[in-house]
Amino acid sequence: MNWLRRSFLTGLVVTVPLLITVVMLVWMFRFIDGFARPLSMYVLGREVPGLGVLATVSFILLAGAIATNVIGRRVLQQGEKWLLTVPLFKTVYAPVKQLVAALSPDSESGFKKVVIVDDARRGMVIGFLTREFTIDRGAGPEPMVAVYVPTNHLYLGDVAVYPRSQAFYPDVSVEEGIRIILTGGMALPGNLKQQK
Repeated sequence: MNWLRRSFLTGLVVTVPLLITVVMLVWMFRFIDGFARPLSMYVLGREVPGLGVLATVSFILLAGAIATNVIGRRVLQQGEKWLLTVPLFKTVYAPVKQLVAALSPDSESGFKKVVIVDDARRGMVIGFLTREFTIDRGAGPEPMVAVYVPTNHLYLGDVAVYPRSQAFYPDVSVEEGIRIILTGGMALPGNLKQQK
């Protein structure tokens, strides 16, 4: 029963964001194509093949350009804040957005670097550095690292906290680290060196 529940939840986490993305792209294409087709008939007197796809791609690029603009970013943040009050939207959108941000190389809140830690319980584990911080347990501040260790592809995992001295940073980019995780370690290079 435990395996069944875990497999079902993992399946949801893997399929729901993908399904939502595909459905939204198809819906957006149909919506924009619904305007582009009559517009091409009115302006050019005939349908233009591929105009709906071109208009959809242009719309997505325009949305990206607006999102990188200061004013556009504020408007989008306000709209996102309103949408996050909807319970189902909040449940699905927030984790998907965090995952996409974590995988983005430009994100300040994403994975910082690949890290290998010698864990007394599990042996050496590979994960992603998410935060460096200090903790004071009465003997002065101790430098620590928070490491995200994926347990099922990249969607599910554990966050583990280790002393910074136990962390080894291999000369592997975050993109290469993601490939290593997704291939079950098969993409690991033959020789790992300390990152400079």
